[in-house]
Amino acid sequence: ARDLDLEYNVCKTKNLTNMRASGADDAVVLTTPKKITLEYALEYIGSDELIEVTPKNIRLRKKFLDANDRKRKKAA
Repeated sequence: ARDLDLEYNVCKTKNLTNMRASGADDAVVLTTPKKITLEYALEYIGSDELIEVTPKNIRLRKKFLDANDRKRKKAA
């Protein structure tokens, strides 16, 4: 695993409050995702990752999706 990997859950929603935003969320700029080729994925893959290949997509993902499972397997 890379030291720069972040543990982040994209399914968690933002907490809604009754306060108005001070403009912090207004300047969010999204970059376009990279188109990953199979050759690039094979060069980039780590020992704890898998490549999912479908007819339309190529995805990199962790072998163990749960962060606690990854820690357990790393310690073993």
